[in-house]
Amino acid sequence: MPRLDRLPEILHSAPFTVAEALEFGTSYGELCHRSVVSLSRGIKTLNDATDLPLALLTRPYTLVTGYSAASHSTALTIWGIPGYLPKDDGNLVDISRQFPHVPARRRGVRGHRTMFRDDEVCLFNGLWITTRARTWLDCARKMPVDELVVAADHLLRLPRPVFEGRTEPYATTAELAVLLERHPGTPGIVKAREALRLARVGSDSPPETRLRLACGFAGLPEPLLNTTIVLADGVERTPDQSYPEYKVAVEYDGATHADPNQVEKDIRREEDFAKAGWKEVRIMKRHMDNDAKEAVRKVRNALWDRGWRPS
Repeated sequence: MPRLDRLPEILHSAPFTVAEALEFGTSYGELCHRSVVSLSRGIKTLNDATDLPLALLTRPYTLVTGYSAASHSTALTIWGIPGYLPKDDGNLVDISRQFPHVPARRRGVRGHRTMFRDDEVCLFNGLWITTRARTWLDCARKMPVDELVVAADHLLRLPRPVFEGRTEPYATTAELAVLLERHPGTPGIVKAREALRLARVGSDSPPETRLRLACGFAGLPEPLLNTTIVLADGVERTPDQSYPEYKVAVEYDGATHADPNQVEKDIRREEDFAKAGWKEVRIMKRHMDNDAKEAVRKVRNALWDRGWRPS
């Protein structure tokens, strides 16, 4: 029986490199035991790797590939950046290598070759990975523009420190602009530039971004985003989108708004707006179907009733 107990606990629950196993005293013979599964050249695992977090699964691939980092759709998933990205065939890990090194060619990997700046790659829980901003740019080739805006809004939004444990956005508009200037010839750069032009600070969720874009494409005026408004008797409300000139507030009610306590809060919110002479437009998931046509209609009608006219 191989003495796999010499491997540290972390290597019992995640893929590891042969070099790591040898470092801990495991022999080549022991690594040939039937309980050890080979995922790729120089990468082993003791367990089924299909249900592992993607970061743990990806880590050894960057270790055995010099001058490399997780990138593209793999990095997008690990960072939790929203936005629809069409998937390529095969359950492959995206690994980018620094030019002039050739792209990684091994089982389980989709290799890329690119030019990294030092501040475009970082170490995340032992995994070399492209930064969130660089990941956004790398995905521009295949992402539709509106979904690139969803991702950009996510990077730009100001966090709530109490809930998120951070005080700064993942990126600023200026930082993304510098990134685009650095890589003028990268695939998808035209879409990325357009997405940055359309991106805004203030959208708190992908549906809010998609609603804002749909209204903008329909010719409606640009709203304020998550801006606090002082209503009657000093009551403060922060609607998802607002048009103070027309006293119209727009709220996207997601799944959490079905909770009884949240329903009560939503009713009080609507009453506060009505008392102050505001019209609240409530948008639900079903209104976002068919390119958000119903959502746009509701917002347009509210603005029209309050005196807005297309210019």
